Amino acid sequence: MAMRLLAAVGAVVVGAGTLVGAQQSVAAAEDGAGPRVPGIGPCATDPVPVHAPVVSRNTEIPIPYPVVTVDPGPPPPTTPVRVPVDLPPDPCVNPCPDLTDRPEPQSLLQQLGLPEVKISPGPFYLAVPAGPPPEPPTPRPAAVHPPTEPAARVAARPAPRVREVTEVAKVTGANSVNRTDKRWQVYGTDLGIMWESAPDEIAMAFGDTVGLGFHPPGGMGGDWRSNLLAFSSNRDLDRGVIFDRMVTDARCHAAEILTSRKKDNIEITTIPTSGFAIGERQYLSYMSIRTWNSVPGTFFTNYGGIAYSDDHGQTWTKDPYAHWDNIFGVSQFQVGAMVPQGDYVYLFGTPSTRLGSVGLARVPKDQVLNTTAYQYWRGGTWTPVGGADSAEPIVDAPAGELSVRYDAARDRWQMSYLDTAKAAIVVREADSPQGVWSESAPLVSAVQFPELYGGFIHPWSTGTDLYFTLSTWSDYNVYLMHARLDGN
Repeated sequence: MAMRLLAAVGAVVVGAGTLVGAQQSVAAAEDGAGPRVPGIGPCATDPVPVHAPVVSRNTEIPIPYPVVTVDPGPPPPTTPVRVPVDLPPDPCVNPCPDLTDRPEPQSLLQQLGLPEVKISPGPFYLAVPAGPPPEPPTPRPAAVHPPTEPAARVAARPAPRVREVTEVAKVTGANSVNRTDKRWQVYGTDLGIMWESAPDEIAMAFGDTVGLGFHPPGGMGGDWRSNLLAFSSNRDLDRGVIFDRMVTDARCHAAEILTSRKKDNIEITTIPTSGFAIGERQYLSYMSIRTWNSVPGTFFTNYGGIAYSDDHGQTWTKDPYAHWDNIFGVSQFQVGAMVPQGDYVYLFGTPSTRLGSVGLARVPKDQVLNTTAYQYWRGGTWTPVGGADSAEPIVDAPAGELSVRYDAARDRWQMSYLDTAKAAIVVREADSPQGVWSESAPLVSAVQFPELYGGFIHPWSTGTDLYFTLSTWSDYNVYLMHARLDGN
């Protein structure tokens, strides 16, 4: 949303202007057998792709003003509305023109084709608690006392060798392979965090999303939702990530899956950071964002938490105990990437902002929601002693928007993240989660894609074909990228 403008590394900027990444056309027919057409989307009428310029013709500047208030605490949970929607299989058919083809009002400057700067004042709350928070409806898990266990680190591997990186397809927004603007009123969104939600199925979670009235840079527009969730079974990743469905709450309308209070400096939004499945239960790590309006280029969290779903992602519960509070703004594991492997789920995490180092924890798979069961990596041991902020770095700062996967075919760990010092999304590999991790190799840089961020790995990548999502602040939509790596 507008408040996020000042956090714009979502906006690592090197240079300016318009630049188009290498493109691959995508199949026109939904089964991939039809003729190949120019342009970024699946329809013959889609334009040849051009990334938005860094300097937008329409700019919205948020102006926060202080408001002293009493904070009554989070509202009581409610049962979310869910409305399954059957859409035509052809993405080039607009299923809801009455909702998505409405003319948008334009200012005089817009009608004249002139740049426009809009000032958007909004409250920045200085909140006084109304009283102690209510007791959660469920009891706290019984405390456990895991042991301190030594573990070896493995010698660092060579840095991955990246041969080439191409842009496969635009995943979200207008003229995308999924036509999300017409099918789910998703005009602008970011991130695209993926996990295998079931055999032969990928879930993809998104961050702040806007609908009609969307205009970049950033998520400006109406119909703000803090997050969304889509599902895909398409294994032909050279066509892009093709959605089978999204979680919906009305006709042609993607639903917000994790609620947020949308009050700046209390809780402005709730952003997914990773996902995984254990049996029939889906898990999301997320961060509760207090404000985007902290030091420019950073953001401030309330906590990093875990939510779960027992109905395959339709509805989610934020566990009231599974969270890591942001004490004095410097706590670890505010932005988490969680990966199940063997008997454990591994939690890789950074502080809020994109400037911290990467810490590591692990927990038995049956204790994911019990924070007392976590062991943190420190001094060659897995230990609960000292808690989360005692975890030592396994990868040095700066790291933002972590994505980690375990490659079972190679028995190898792979990590990508935004390195703000290199102004690039980079990749590392290791033979164990605690490392030693290889040196980083750049995948894409801000010279190629100004204002880039994200970099979330597709779980069906291989040792030589790495697929990942990319967002840019100037477009504020998600793209699938393909990196070819030398096998090692």
